[in-house]
Amino acid sequence: MSTPEQPENGRPAPAAGPEPGEPPAAEEDRPRTAEAGEERDQPQDAWAARRDLIDHSPRTMNVGDRARFGGGLAGGDQHAVSGGRVTGDVIMGSKTEYHFAIPGASAPASASGEVPRVTLDRLARTFVADEEVMTGLLERLRRDRVLVLSGARFTGRRTAALMLLHRLGADPVRTLVRDTDPSALAERFTGDDQARGYVLCDLATRRDRPLREPHLLAARDRLAERDAYLVVTLGSSAVLEDVPAEEWHPPATAEVLAAHLRTRTDEVTAEKLLGLTAVTEFLERGHQLREVTAFAQLLGRYAAGEASEQAVADFSLVSLENQVQEWFEEDESAIHLRDKAFLVALAAFDGGPYALTAELSDLLYRFLQETENPARVPEVPVFGTHVGKRLQLARAERYEDDEHTEWGPVTQQKARFRDERASLVLLREVWTGHPSARPALIAWLRRLADDGRPLVRTRAASAVAVLARTDLPSAMALVIEPWATSKRFRQRLVAVNALTLAHLIDTPNIPRILDAWCEGDDARLRWVAVRSYGLIGPERPEQALAALRGAARRLYEDGPGDLDGSMARELAEAVELLLLSPASDRVLAELRTHLEDDRAVRDLTLAGFVNACRRTEGDERYGTPLVLAWYARAATTGDAPAQGIPYLWRAALADPNSTRPALDVLREWVLIADRSSATEWALAALLPTLVTTPAEHQRLSHLLRTMPGEDGNPPPPVAARLLTTLPTR
Repeated sequence: MSTPEQPENGRPAPAAGPEPGEPPAAEEDRPRTAEAGEERDQPQDAWAARRDLIDHSPRTMNVGDRARFGGGLAGGDQHAVSGGRVTGDVIMGSKTEYHFAIPGASAPASASGEVPRVTLDRLARTFVADEEVMTGLLERLRRDRVLVLSGARFTGRRTAALMLLHRLGADPVRTLVRDTDPSALAERFTGDDQARGYVLCDLATRRDRPLREPHLLAARDRLAERDAYLVVTLGSSAVLEDVPAEEWHPPATAEVLAAHLRTRTDEVTAEKLLGLTAVTEFLERGHQLREVTAFAQLLGRYAAGEASEQAVADFSLVSLENQVQEWFEEDESAIHLRDKAFLVALAAFDGGPYALTAELSDLLYRFLQETENPARVPEVPVFGTHVGKRLQLARAERYEDDEHTEWGPVTQQKARFRDERASLVLLREVWTGHPSARPALIAWLRRLADDGRPLVRTRAASAVAVLARTDLPSAMALVIEPWATSKRFRQRLVAVNALTLAHLIDTPNIPRILDAWCEGDDARLRWVAVRSYGLIGPERPEQALAALRGAARRLYEDGPGDLDGSMARELAEAVELLLLSPASDRVLAELRTHLEDDRAVRDLTLAGFVNACRRTEGDERYGTPLVLAWYARAATTGDAPAQGIPYLWRAALADPNSTRPALDVLREWVLIADRSSATEWALAALLPTLVTTPAEHQRLSHLLRTMPGEDGNPPPPVAARLLTTLPTR
């Protein structure tokens, strides 16, 4: 469940105003007053911020059980980010270059002329379709002479049209140009043309030039005179009036690939090729039929020893890169700027709510329009967007799933790419391949960083992490550093998340950046570095803790008032996250070793330890305390934490700066033990280890004898039972 920064009424804060140099916000996007925006920009505690990062990070950085984000004291979703390779070559700055000829990728599908018979025979040998569907289409074509097939690009609709004519024996087959005027369609079937089959692929229609029923009726009469047939294929966005169109769905890619392989190799070789791991992974990624055909050609060359195994393994990714390049290289007539904005937004919000993605894609569309023509007032159509067509273009799918919110899981209609790598490849392509889009993209990301929704801010950070993996200097200078030096806590937190996720996907030099910021003079950069240490520190706990100790000493040297007095709390929360991370044992040992170094380090250690003791499993009010459960396991196995945890507890209870908060935590543990026998047994094992002096005995016995129950009730019965576990003086 997410916990965004919020005012006292619990409502998420609205988006703040734009940064200097950002395109001006729409009136409704601005806060009512600057003062109100500043009042609502409050720091979010590190534990809640970490939870938002886990809940809302994209699937490419947050796998299933969230194992990439920890797995220490109480399960994978309880602890901090730990590193590891997640995307490999997918988001490398330089791409592997393999070029494959993909039939129909660039050449017009409907150039006028006769289709050679050898082409029809070759297509017939590899054609795969639902025979029941084909039978129905053949019957309708035979009866009506004209058939309209509607479907997405690269679904095999042109091949299906040719095969329908071929099965009818309508030879020869002639293709018609796609810019044929629908009103002049019947005129194409006159003269000495001897063709009996015609195919018109991707007929160009417009609002002022739709395909109407009278056009088809006139064509039908001419075709009947010549004993000929016509199949028209249309895109999903074609403009029709009273024209019934048959929806064409592509056949299964596995069946198409198998059919192509059997025409190029023998049956045994084809089966071996289909069993390759790279082939299985390719088929799982929802590739288009044109890519399946090209892959079959490559596999045939591989079987003949003419292509390498690496080329086969790389083909899927290279095909995806080619598709992304095609999306952004095509002109406005092919893919509208608004659709390109949606593609970018979907890359940032992959797997997020569709309505949110569409909303924020229109915001990016406005920024892109301003980049293209600053004098033009940006316009966003309110209606007319078809969800299915938009997702079809993006090779994406809509599904229903729960979304984490501050009120608990909420079911949402979500959208995601069928190939999870698409978001990474697309963001890289836009950032490095189309630098002219950077001003609009940067303005958009800055607006997202000020949004009141944790999901939006987290996805802004994850998108920038990909940009940093691709081009670290530009991403740092243009986006991350302005966030990190902002006076707004919210923007600095987005910088923390961006650096954390960038490190997670193997962006180099992130620890070096944090070390420099933590040692530098800029208090805001130190704040960002300290927050980040708590998240990436489990990989290098000794170095992270050394940096935190140095920052604590500097804080004491500088005196109070540093960064509004919040740095001490931030340092303690960073230690808390490290203690509740997969490196918990190493962190505990390091804290115990340096506890007596000096006053600054002692305060840092004890404050972080007491903070960690407050956390419960699932953040439930009466959930099992994570540190207590950790101690119980260590005591059972005899591990080092069985001594380290009591050592820090005794120090916290005895230190004047931490006695009161430590006793408050123990009181909470007793109340939890009153409801949980497992917690009572663990606490009964811990309490005797906290008594080594008369003063310690007096402090704990006084707590157990005098603590009130909930709502001012008498002490809970468990307090008396726990009192008996204390050793005699």
